[in-house]
Amino acid sequence: MENVPKIELSKHEHKPLQVNPIKLSQPMGSALAFMGIKNCMPLMHGSQGCASYAKVFFTRHYNEPIPLYNTSVGDITAILDGGDYSILMAIENITKKNTTLKPELIGLCTTGLTETKGDDVRNVATHIEIPYCYVNTPDYEGGMESGWALTAKALIKQHTKETSTIDTDKLLLLPHASIQPIEVEKIKEFCESFGFETYALPDLSTSLDGYLSQNQGKLGTGAIGIEEIRELGTCATIVSIGSSMQIAAKALLEKNSNILHLHFDHLMGQEKSDNFVSALMKIRQNEPKASIKRWRGRLQDAMLDSHFLIGSSHFVISGEPDMCVGMCELLQSVGGTVDAVIATVYSSVLQTISAKNVFVGDLEDAVPYFENADLVISNYHAERLLHMQERHTGLILRGFPNYEELGNQLKNDQLYEGSTYFLFEVANKLREIKHHGNINE
Repeated sequence: MENVPKIELSKHEHKPLQVNPIKLSQPMGSALAFMGIKNCMPLMHGSQGCASYAKVFFTRHYNEPIPLYNTSVGDITAILDGGDYSILMAIENITKKNTTLKPELIGLCTTGLTETKGDDVRNVATHIEIPYCYVNTPDYEGGMESGWALTAKALIKQHTKETSTIDTDKLLLLPHASIQPIEVEKIKEFCESFGFETYALPDLSTSLDGYLSQNQGKLGTGAIGIEEIRELGTCATIVSIGSSMQIAAKALLEKNSNILHLHFDHLMGQEKSDNFVSALMKIRQNEPKASIKRWRGRLQDAMLDSHFLIGSSHFVISGEPDMCVGMCELLQSVGGTVDAVIATVYSSVLQTISAKNVFVGDLEDAVPYFENADLVISNYHAERLLHMQERHTGLILRGFPNYEELGNQLKNDQLYEGSTYFLFEVANKLREIKHHGNINE
């Protein structure tokens, strides 16, 4: 780790504002997490604009109807009324308007307005019969990644029962915010192939996965319900994926100290996938299935095939820290040069990235590095900036938002299979870019 650069925060700290920001708010991350809970009603405690923006944002990104409600707190009501009243009235109005709406959990996340006032959101649970989970997620702190992680932690702390017994077959995945619905499904299936009864928290694999279902868009349709969350303390193994999710793992360990915790900063590339497989093999004392071995061989072949294109190229990556670290390491494993990583918020995992430049900032800070890059991996907002460059630099869209492409929820970059797809996508984009450059010359 001697060559790891010290994370630079000065570009972000000394700017009076963000220009072309890549950071998203904590309430958005929290709301998305609640969509990964079965029959959950995500409720944003703030003004109409907060929830309306988030709803439009996710609708355009996923091209799906989004279940998201809000308490419609205005400036005046925020001052005159208590938080309890606004929340209770919102729940009553929403459920009365739609009699078929029968939530099994109310998932409430706060916003900057209600956090500044200091509403007592905890006390609401004493006034409603529906199970209730609250998360303090002010807009002026953290980002999407931390909002998601705080929600997972809150669900465990507030609803999982304490116990000392474990079920040796039971495993819980704690995926970070940038892991797509199909990726959660693939990782769950991967664990199940070793004989685990696998759960994920939050679990978007059946919620925003592009599958049309009855009453879609009214409640979260995640693959884990409140009853299953209550019994998570009996899991023998926790697998946290992403540095941000360690707070949720710690919360579960407090419920049962006999649980084995396995942590991975990411599951991209051969090395991390091998480590994951080795850990599962050690627990289950069995060999991976033949299909897993074949995908490992395919990844090795993909690394060889893509080496000459990726190894001669320069990259810039921007996004959530847990997403950036995996992509950076995978590209470097086949010889790619990462000139800059621009993260949305600070995370200790950024200290492990060995790129030439690693810092917290916005797309304005990223532009100088675009000029020498062959390929940029960023969200949709980087596209118009790249069009202004004289050099023809390629773009692969990852993270939030992606308004340009369909099927975001079905993109898989994880484990042997997803890493293979990712390397080929990068190599093919580089071939297109370099071929375009040769024609112009």
